[in-house]
Amino acid sequence: MASAAEQLAANMNIGSFARAKELHKRLLFTLMALIVYRIGTYIPIPGINSQAFLDFFGNPDQQRGILDMFNMFSGGAVERMAVFALNVMPYISASIIVQLMGAVYGPWEKLKKEGGEAGRKQLNQYTRYLTVVLAIAQSFGIAVGLQNSQGMVDQPGMFFVLTTVVTLTGGTMFLMWLGEQVTARGVGNGISLIIFAGIVAVLPGTIGRLLGLAREGQISAFALLFITVLAIAVIVFIVFMERAQRRLLIQYPKRQQGNRMVGGENSFLPLKVNTAGVIPAIFASSLLMLPTTVAAMAPSANMAPWLQWLVGQMQHGQPVFMVFYGALIIFFCFFYTSITFNPEDTAENLRKYGGFLPGIRPGKRTAEYLDYVLTRLTTIGAAYITLVCLLPEFMITRFASLGYFGGTSLLIVVSVTMDTVAQIQSHLLAHQYEGLIKKAKLRGRGALAPGRK
Repeated sequence: MASAAEQLAANMNIGSFARAKELHKRLLFTLMALIVYRIGTYIPIPGINSQAFLDFFGNPDQQRGILDMFNMFSGGAVERMAVFALNVMPYISASIIVQLMGAVYGPWEKLKKEGGEAGRKQLNQYTRYLTVVLAIAQSFGIAVGLQNSQGMVDQPGMFFVLTTVVTLTGGTMFLMWLGEQVTARGVGNGISLIIFAGIVAVLPGTIGRLLGLAREGQISAFALLFITVLAIAVIVFIVFMERAQRRLLIQYPKRQQGNRMVGGENSFLPLKVNTAGVIPAIFASSLLMLPTTVAAMAPSANMAPWLQWLVGQMQHGQPVFMVFYGALIIFFCFFYTSITFNPEDTAENLRKYGGFLPGIRPGKRTAEYLDYVLTRLTTIGAAYITLVCLLPEFMITRFASLGYFGGTSLLIVVSVTMDTVAQIQSHLLAHQYEGLIKKAKLRGRGALAPGRK
């Protein structure tokens, strides 16, 4: 027999969506926030020569390295050097550092585990402070790099550096605030939706360049068909893996409460194959951007030989880039999974409520078994994300004029879309539950009305 939630989900239709007024407000707020973000990606910082910067990105012989990925995440704001050029990457880098410190630094670990809601807010505040520091450092490096580049700045000097630091840092802090507002008052995760909007914004241009290459004869019809089929196959594979889970049977023994027996029910503990979601790909991309963005913008003549070699090796498709990218993805898969799911806490909660896994002792043995299952699932999930993110790298070396739009982009777009749709469905279910409760109350009042039989 279907559960109440499944019955409600089966009855969801356009009519139920039309009656969910609260959901309409949330969707409208999310849409307006993303429009504000997209407007900001077209406003250049003061004093920049926008045409020179566009020529820099339009030159196919120019080695841009990781800037292509940075430009893709920011929705083209980097190639226009807009006020949102840093995007939310400093915030993501700060989140990585705070979470790493929360795992190894005693006071922060205690704050995270025992601080409750107040502890979480305190760690969020530390993340904001660190975001400001990282944004100032990155924007200062970008300002100096722009000054050292011939023709990029109209009037170089300290005033330009100061205004660039203030503008780029302010843009990052505004996007961080905007993302938090979308999470609280809109639909979906605000930070992920900002990255999602940036990627989707460059998608039409990427498709147009691909069709242009085919029209000019630079790629064959077979290559175009292969790219299309590969993209569809990757999307289907991502959807399948993101929905895949291992369901562990949990049994609850019967117990007597008063004069009746309760319990004796079975339920399932779902463990996703990819517990970490899209976070490992975003975190790995963010860390790869952090040390090389400023270096890639500086003139090659002023670079040390080892730095020139590093920038050259951080091009897409290069072995060093792929090794670092894959290693960071695998690390963050295991690290983020260990943060979001604690086998010991789960085992203790099962023991507290009388639940147990068939054939496994409650307590320590249950925690060990959960850790064993989760480790195997995370290994599969890490291999899946690494494969999706690195598989299209060889296409980037073959079709460099397409810019950066590979497996990482598809992974983020598909995952964020699935998460957002799931939240919309949960809002619709909540609305339907409220409607059923109101109907039940009205029926109860009608039954108790005077003169009613």
